[in-house]
Amino acid sequence: MQSAIDGHGLPGRVVASTNREELLPGADCVVTAVSIGGLAYRGEPYWSEVEIPRKYGIEQTAADTIGVGGVFRFLRTADEHLQFARDMERLCPDALMLNYTNPMCMLTWFHSVGSSIENVGLCHSVQGTTKKLADAVDAPYEEVSYTVAGINHQSWVLSLRHRGQDLYPKLWDVLETHESFVEDQVRAEMMRQFGYFVTESTRHNAEYLPYFRRTPELCEQYGVPPRDEVSMENVRKRSRMKDTGLDDEGEAEVPPLRASHEYASLIIEARLAHDAFAFNGNVMNHGSITNLPQNCCVEVPCVADAEGVRPTFVGDLPTQCAALNKTNINVQELPVEAVLRRDKEAAFHACALDPLTAAVVPLPQLREMFEESCGLPKGRC
Repeated sequence: MQSAIDGHGLPGRVVASTNREELLPGADCVVTAVSIGGLAYRGEPYWSEVEIPRKYGIEQTAADTIGVGGVFRFLRTADEHLQFARDMERLCPDALMLNYTNPMCMLTWFHSVGSSIENVGLCHSVQGTTKKLADAVDAPYEEVSYTVAGINHQSWVLSLRHRGQDLYPKLWDVLETHESFVEDQVRAEMMRQFGYFVTESTRHNAEYLPYFRRTPELCEQYGVPPRDEVSMENVRKRSRMKDTGLDDEGEAEVPPLRASHEYASLIIEARLAHDAFAFNGNVMNHGSITNLPQNCCVEVPCVADAEGVRPTFVGDLPTQCAALNKTNINVQELPVEAVLRRDKEAAFHACALDPLTAAVVPLPQLREMFEESCGLPKGRC
């Protein structure tokens, strides 16, 4: 990173430390993107969060949002993330936390009820989805406006317009034929049946719903490939380096910087330069979406400036979309309670309420799977 800064003649300075007492004092913004206990998508404990449920018939793709994998990822992440917030309360109480760590909704909820730190959760599924839809109807993305709202990884494209023209009729026209939808059958089916396009990919969406991963036949029908066994090797491709203009070794000639589709740098710029920046953020629902619970985490249009992050008013989601969101919100609420109250039963109930898990595993076997995931012998946790 320092090579990129120096190569472009920028005034920034990189300081690396494992001591937050050195890094946090005076901070304006704090970005969190961590994996606690092991690598994010390989090795332990991730292997157990995918492979133990698989023994009981649950096929997860990413296991980082809800489901058994998402619940246990939160359980191993929450306390350390809360300590980040506690340290910020002491060392930079006015700083804004920008969180990229999954499970996004559970952690944003936990930060918000467990600390006084202003925080917002950031993802790139809204940007990626709206760009995909604009490309499908040949609309220049820089001329497209949209309203997207719901919950992280399950937000709904409520409107999509090109210079004021509704693009949904064109989306319906190409839904059955455009290659991007032919390869994205879960989201295409969700639009057919529920009327709106949803964020996150076919592979991800199939995890959050009971309709697509119950059987091998359904997986084949909707183009959801079997999950490869989780690798135990410590291998990571640093694809994030492409946004710096440098290769992995930092030895190439420095090309022009390329703008990323991630929000963090623009939010920081808005905070420091007193300019407003509009984006979709994950925040607590204090009236933004009126037919979702007021104490849950939602993903809604927000505005950032020097005063902080302000969620905007959305109103009611289409009833069917809100209902699907609520099935996931049920799963998100209980792990937060589990950590705050040190209540393992609440964590079990979260797994039992997960839509895909409930569609596949009977309750006695689910209890057995939960206890195995806890690392305990058979019997109640």
